[in-house]
Amino acid sequence: MIDNAVHPADDQTAEALLRADLARGDAMAGSVLPILQYLLAAEDSALFSDEILARVRGMLGDLARGIVERLHDDDTASAQFAEDVEDLARTFMADTLLLSHVHAMALEWQMTERLQARLALDPVVSPLIQAMLASAEGQMHGLAVCWLAAQARWCQAQRRMSLPLTELPGDLLHRVLLAVKAFLAGRADLVERLALFEADIRRSYDEGATRLGLSARLLTVLGGAFHVALSVAHAGAALFFTALATGSGLRREAAVLATHEAQLARLALALRAAGLKAADIEKQFLAIHPEAMLPEGFERLGVDLAASILASGRQGG
Repeated sequence: MIDNAVHPADDQTAEALLRADLARGDAMAGSVLPILQYLLAAEDSALFSDEILARVRGMLGDLARGIVERLHDDDTASAQFAEDVEDLARTFMADTLLLSHVHAMALEWQMTERLQARLALDPVVSPLIQAMLASAEGQMHGLAVCWLAAQARWCQAQRRMSLPLTELPGDLLHRVLLAVKAFLAGRADLVERLALFEADIRRSYDEGATRLGLSARLLTVLGGAFHVALSVAHAGAALFFTALATGSGLRREAAVLATHEAQLARLALALRAAGLKAADIEKQFLAIHPEAMLPEGFERLGVDLAASILASGRQGG
């Protein structure tokens, strides 16, 4: 186990420890969404923090309300409006991919606030973004300005526990629109409004202009300097998570979850698979989990082997 209170025996290798800890992490990660769905429905927060539950519930409720408002026009004070918002939010809670994404947003905001408190790291203007804004390279500067505005809007949205529909990744936006269509099946009074609403959203949507889309584009512009974003204290949580996902091959949601205290093996393997050396990985652990330490012999674990172990987990890839 990756913990400062546990030391491997002589006959245990770092690889064996990491594989065992990854398996334990898989077991925990596999239970997250079913438990989260239950707690959201049951109003029971014994196994999850009140903050995370409230934030997930708030974002899904805000997403439902924003859609239903567009469909009901001026009828937002009716009992039917309130019922539709509640029922649509429940529909969204049942979608594990959407729920995973929203849960990751809540965890990302929690990490963002912790880094601000622990390292005085600004939630919007990290040192990396400051450097990009000062860059003489036009494309980098322009993207940094756009990302800065998107990140500022996201921070405000997180404080309000809201989730704009058009900030979803493209695949999730499509799933949400299909879910709304199925939810309103048989509601002839709203079908035409839904068709117009869907057409408007699909026409105006630009995934590359979303916060996550801009994050990926910024990393592309960095090119050979990509690894500077793998320093959470330099890049900030948002760009760090995107860089960790890109470099390790994990889904971004899995990369965010990897920073949970029960997923430290996944975090260490992901950072190594992304190309960081053991000394640099220790710096990331110091920033994210100061009490944790890498197992003995980790520095001898190659990038390819780390990627192979990571891919063997159920959350890999």
